[in-house]
Amino acid sequence: MKHTKEMNKLDDLRSMLNQYHSAVIAFSGGVDSTFLARVAKESINGNLLLVTATSSTYPFYELDDAKKIAALLKIKHKIIVSEEIEIPGFSNNPPDRCYYCKSELFRKIKYIAEQENYDVVFDGSNADDLNDFRPGRKALKEKGILSPLVEVGLNKEEIRELSREFNLPTADKPAYACLASRFPYGEKITKEKLDRVALAEKEIRSLGFKTFRVRSHENLARLEFDHNEMDEAWIVRNKLISVCEEAGFVFITMDLKGFKSGSMNIILKDQNSANKPGSVYQRYNQE
Repeated sequence: MKHTKEMNKLDDLRSMLNQYHSAVIAFSGGVDSTFLARVAKESINGNLLLVTATSSTYPFYELDDAKKIAALLKIKHKIIVSEEIEIPGFSNNPPDRCYYCKSELFRKIKYIAEQENYDVVFDGSNADDLNDFRPGRKALKEKGILSPLVEVGLNKEEIRELSREFNLPTADKPAYACLASRFPYGEKITKEKLDRVALAEKEIRSLGFKTFRVRSHENLARLEFDHNEMDEAWIVRNKLISVCEEAGFVFITMDLKGFKSGSMNIILKDQNSANKPGSVYQRYNQE
């Protein structure tokens, strides 16, 4: 492995993790939490517990991936239920929806850590997450959850590069966000709507697409594809129409801007109130 900027950060990460004798990691099975688990396993001598929370916003195929990766890493894995749509106010989909979700999730994970005598709880946030509207980070700070990848400044591309060095199966896995992020703020979230999005995305993934989102606007599906896949999406548009209609959507459209992580947050930045002191966007991003 070459001594690069990424290696310096990896050394910093190992040094940080070496301070602890045991840890619980909030584990989604994605790029970041898998990489963190892999490094933590060697740095904390294997005294680790991975906790994955299943809910309506976390599709079953992602849970299957998390189980397989935990088994591959040979790290103890626990699955819990954290049903966000039962949290008061969450289903109304306010801009700070993620704060309430993370508060409940990490309350449960921290309880497990305390009951089973683990030193600390980690999450897999990376340095890029600081550049977007992330109200959930306020909940992490309130609960005392540490984000090692943020602390050492590792961004998504650096994590992917190091994951390739470690031969992790997630190195090129597309970024995933909870299904609640598919809805514009203010649109009520229900289990039926979440299932509709999950089914459509599963079928689109089976067509070979890697980086995309099905954004739900009531009965309209707005499909975002990576620019490298947009031409192919247009070629198979009839299949995409069938997939979305079978999932339950009435209208189907393709976003000409293409895929953008956190695209639903654009409206928060564009609203005049977003720049005013005390606005939701400023309040959470300045925490």
